Amino acid sequence: MKILVPVDGSKYSDAALALIASRTKLIGAKPEVELLNVQLPVPPRIERVATKATIRAYLAAEANRILEPAVAKLLRAGLAVRSNFAVGVAGAEIARAAARSGADLIVMGSHGHSAVRGLLLGSVTQAVLASCTTPLLVVRDAAAPRRAALKVGIAVDGSKYSAAALRYAIEHRELWGESPTLVLLHVVPDLAAFVIPGLGDAPLQVYKAEQVVGMQSQRFDAAVAPARRQLERAGLVADALCLVGNDAGDEIAAYAKKNRLDVLVLGSRGRGAMKSAVLGSVATRVAAQCRTPLLLVRET
Repeated sequence: MKILVPVDGSKYSDAALALIASRTKLIGAKPEVELLNVQLPVPPRIERVATKATIRAYLAAEANRILEPAVAKLLRAGLAVRSNFAVGVAGAEIARAAARSGADLIVMGSHGHSAVRGLLLGSVTQAVLASCTTPLLVVRDAAAPRRAALKVGIAVDGSKYSAAALRYAIEHRELWGESPTLVLLHVVPDLAAFVIPGLGDAPLQVYKAEQVVGMQSQRFDAAVAPARRQLERAGLVADALCLVGNDAGDEIAAYAKKNRLDVLVLGSRGRGAMKSAVLGSVATRVAAQCRTPLLLVRET
């Protein structure tokens, strides 16, 4: 398994390193780990007075100041690791490095933003998602799980994006440990009542209770049944949980926090309907509201 880990010396990239170090026995017999640091270009006024060799030496020294302790941490964990640095815009350089190395996974830390600040992950994370289709494991500042077998939530909605995420989770099952706890998560809308803004937030009863249950069950089965069959063919067993709410991201994030999931696996289209919405709306809501590591898988 080839893993690319961008590092910048922050507590978030330290958390990504800790997660990798905790899974050394579970990421394949001969994992290939590359650490990458991206340095910003020097200002034009510096370029005018310094030689290219001097600038290159300075940038290399700055990169090594971050890379050397990161390399040491993974070496202590028993991983073979190589390091590199690039100069440019971080998101683009990370995507370029992933394509060049044929990485199976990018693991990177991200500070995230609150709901008030736009429901987005950091700009670098968004740029990586927009620039490449390599699966991305986004790690916040949560402590790495100590147990070998992880609690993994896999969001399914019947789309090609969630199907791609499920395939990846199966193909790289070694990441989750020998006997992981897998749960398929699907969110059905709360059809019991609707609220029309501006009318005193008064709920309007639209469906009868038995109609609501029937429609919710139908949607749940349509999304979950194919995923269950796929897991069974791979020799894996998962529970399935029906969450009810009108914002899937909110419900998934709440479940992840309450049940202390180790990882959430989500399909992502990479760009939403608006160009500024790089992640799908569900992924952005989840990322904004919980610290659970997110494995975001694009459809290729």
